[in-house]
Amino acid sequence: MPCLRKFPALAAALLFLPGAASASGMEPVLVTATRTAVPLAELSPAIEVITREELERLPAADLADALRLRAGVEIARVGGPGQQTSVFLRGTESNHVLVLIDGLRINPGTIGTAAVQNIAPGMIERIEVVKGPRSTLYGSDAIGGVINIVTRRGGAVGTRAEIGMGSFDTRTASLSAGVSGARGDLSLAGFVIDSAGFPTRTGDATDRGYRNLSLNGAASTTLGPAELSLRAWHASGTSEYSDFFVTPVDQDFENSAAALEVRAAPTDRFRTRMTLGHALDAIRQNQSPDRLQTRRWQLDWQNDLAVGERHALTAGVLLQHERAESESYGLGFGNSTGMRLAYLQDQVSIGPHRVLLAAGYTDHDTFGGHATWNAEVALQAGPDTSLWLAAGSAFRAPDATDRFGFGGNVALDPEESLSAELGLRQRVGERHQLSAAAFRTEIDGLIQYVVTDFTTYAGENRNVDRARIDGVELAWHYADGPWQARAAVTLQDPRDVGTGARLLRRASESLTLAVSRGFGPHLLALDLLAAGERRDHGFPSPVPLGAYVVANLSARIALADRWTLTARVENLLDEQYELAQGYNTMDRSAFVALRYDFR
Repeated sequence: MPCLRKFPALAAALLFLPGAASASGMEPVLVTATRTAVPLAELSPAIEVITREELERLPAADLADALRLRAGVEIARVGGPGQQTSVFLRGTESNHVLVLIDGLRINPGTIGTAAVQNIAPGMIERIEVVKGPRSTLYGSDAIGGVINIVTRRGGAVGTRAEIGMGSFDTRTASLSAGVSGARGDLSLAGFVIDSAGFPTRTGDATDRGYRNLSLNGAASTTLGPAELSLRAWHASGTSEYSDFFVTPVDQDFENSAAALEVRAAPTDRFRTRMTLGHALDAIRQNQSPDRLQTRRWQLDWQNDLAVGERHALTAGVLLQHERAESESYGLGFGNSTGMRLAYLQDQVSIGPHRVLLAAGYTDHDTFGGHATWNAEVALQAGPDTSLWLAAGSAFRAPDATDRFGFGGNVALDPEESLSAELGLRQRVGERHQLSAAAFRTEIDGLIQYVVTDFTTYAGENRNVDRARIDGVELAWHYADGPWQARAAVTLQDPRDVGTGARLLRRASESLTLAVSRGFGPHLLALDLLAAGERRDHGFPSPVPLGAYVVANLSARIALADRWTLTARVENLLDEQYELAQGYNTMDRSAFVALRYDFR
């Protein structure tokens, strides 16, 4: 962050507060939770980061499988590579999770869930997962949390070429290059995957494939007192699947996000950033005129003020305008809407303790004004013990499909939530760290499809449900030289308060385990996920999905100078299970990739 290095008073204030950037780069920093750079060690146990090293152990190029190996994260995928994937955080709905690419919202205005299946891990530097409400800083949708995907850029990229292959006739290739200098940095990358896949529906015998070409670029430079940066991501391709009647069909997709950003620090205590962004999410069926498309423009203006060495304010406005269009089974709609968010955040340190207070007000074209808030207190109970208490509110405005699609109801109200969390982090010696978090989220006005005519099963979407999610997350981290280990247990009770039924596609218990051992430049790792029983959509009533255990074995082997081989065995135990009722998951499979680093 050149601006911080130029203005030491501002840098000192922000570094002292939770989330400040480490000028020396000695420890990773995150920006999503507070919109300011915060050292990971100072954040709540509810906030996690998936590193570049972990993503490089995924030659099969599936981002969702990296996400679900973290506590409180669950996925539902309707088939194999490239199929629609939903992400759940801490038992909330999949459309309660806001997904960003470099801070730019990519959730579509039609079906609500971001197309994470089309984001190639090779494009990513790290993933920041923030569990808990963040509507105060980001507006609608951030009830369960925020997933921010930070792309690679500049000198972090280097120059690299990679080819891979594996089960299901999968072939991958990528090329990336990046340079940094006194005048700025530049990076370009391309990634392609072509897979024959496997049958998406149970009882089907037709393989359904996936093709994805992804491009990513970033550039930055200094113009007088300001920093100017440009970044863009684009993914397009074809996803094949079998429809409700097990008929082979396919669709073309296109996803993109681009932003132009200007940063400046007019004084040694004040910095400002303005970002103009555009995002596209489009799906077009090839056997029919059906399609979905969302175009969104975003203007984000953020200002950071160091009141003192132990006190900082962040204030800003976020303006969004989107156009959502759909045509499905002969019924279509087109709808434009805007949203304006103003927020103020105060971070202060009192001795070894820290306090964060934030308030936001969102003005939505359709649903009017909504005030949200966050409050967090971090107490240092000793040199190795930290306590957190956090609470906040959030909301989700109904998307265009809720209002105008199947069962559309223009009289819908937003879904609203209130959350609270108590966390603890304890270091034990030099090698072990324990953490625990207890949380509760209450959501009012959940939108559900209600049948009004049982002869035709016609109906409409209504705000009929109220949900309560209670849970506990327990985690252990271990680091000792070449050994690294991480384990987490999530126990949760996501319930519909009215009926007492557990919310669909969410388990009451899950366990994740990751163990790795380095051998000089080589690495061997085991990842394990165990999830309990779930329920899914069924007719005439929900159907059970069985518990399952999935283990993945991966290795990195330095073959020679600049050559690296990565290999991964997915579903090592050949577990037969479902993430969505009636849809297949991957059998035991293997993938390898060969990489060459030019420098």
